Amino acid sequence: MRRDALPAVAVVGRPNVGKSTFFNRLVGRQLAIVEDTPGVTRDRNFGRAEWAGHRFWVIDTGGLETETDEPMAAAIRQQVLAAMAESDLVVFVVDGKAGPQPLDHRIAELLRKSGRPVLLVVNKVDRLPDDLTYHDFWELGVGEPIPVSAISGKGTGDLLDRIVAHFPEPAGEAADEALRVAVIGKPNVGKSSFINRLLGEERLVVSDVAGTTRDAIDTPTRYHGRDIIFVDTAGLRRHARIEPGLEYFSALRTERAIERSDIAVLLIDGSEEVHAQDLRIAQRAWEAGRGLVVVVNKWDLVEKDTHTARAYEQQIRERAPQLRWVPILFASALTGQRVHKVLDLVVRVAEERARRIPTSQVNEALRELAQRQPPPHYRGMQVKLMYATQADTAPPTFVIFTNYPKALPENYLRYIQHSFRERWGFTGTPLRLRLKGRREEAAS
Repeated sequence: MRRDALPAVAVVGRPNVGKSTFFNRLVGRQLAIVEDTPGVTRDRNFGRAEWAGHRFWVIDTGGLETETDEPMAAAIRQQVLAAMAESDLVVFVVDGKAGPQPLDHRIAELLRKSGRPVLLVVNKVDRLPDDLTYHDFWELGVGEPIPVSAISGKGTGDLLDRIVAHFPEPAGEAADEALRVAVIGKPNVGKSSFINRLLGEERLVVSDVAGTTRDAIDTPTRYHGRDIIFVDTAGLRRHARIEPGLEYFSALRTERAIERSDIAVLLIDGSEEVHAQDLRIAQRAWEAGRGLVVVVNKWDLVEKDTHTARAYEQQIRERAPQLRWVPILFASALTGQRVHKVLDLVVRVAEERARRIPTSQVNEALRELAQRQPPPHYRGMQVKLMYATQADTAPPTFVIFTNYPKALPENYLRYIQHSFRERWGFTGTPLRLRLKGRREEAAS
């Protein structure tokens, strides 16, 4: 299925104008810390919002100060500029109670030079429609002032209409023959070099200067008669030193790459220990239902013997039990060692992800595993696994009908999953179980 990246909206403005309250209002959850103190938001939060059938990312940023050499303010400024570069639309929030301030004018000038589409939002206008002082902000020269009250929610519906008007209409779930693959991982693990080696040409920029790659969105290739599109493969360029604000956005790029993909190829730097961040990225792809292949890159830099790869693989699988079912490849983008084997693994995982098991075989397997290890009793009553069927693919999803769907503990569900995998494989893809009771069966 073809997927398009969700648009991103950056919320910017000077300190203490209510950006975090506004952010929480848009995403519908209390994700950002809100205090009546300038500078509370020093990094950025991002969350998903939905309005009128459109889904999009909202990025909360720290208060922007343009003329100071104070280290924290300078770091926040770099982070805000990175947020603007990553976004499709900038929402410029100002304080309706304070009126236009000199810093608002300097930020407006910065936004005009950025070339990004801008919506000017006047916050803290609590007496709508009587209070018309928000019109004073026309003088900033960045378009029509839009009055809202982030605390009460007044005006936010009209504003959301304006925001989604900047986005294309949501694409339907049209079939797409091409296999979409996201190459993901921490900064500086060699993603761009890996893709260039895989495709046999310098399609992605590889640099020792920190920066973002916005133009390397989709990179197509063809393998054994199959179209494969690499999605948002570059992430952060290779660099010796990370500028403030840039490393954070690898998380947002990872989210956007995963949501546009069928399969994720996670690159790990084999010259280092496995990091918690590597495993978090793997978990994100797995929870999203994507196929997964792990590539341990830079293996040429590792001093090794016949047991080194096995020990490294064991470390990965012990720290992340779900990766027990994921293929792990040891490779080197620099030398080309085993790089092209990843295409075979990607195709294999795609086939496993699309497998459909006949209902008769599913029920035979369910009977056998229930006889071998019956479900635990529930309040003195026998729990029966009546029958099951595969309801979906990509990822494979099985529905099991039982008399007590809430009674099956997690360890027994893992037993079912492991039994299904031992019989059918499903290498590199999540496997999901859904439990239904008799009433749900009758209703479906």
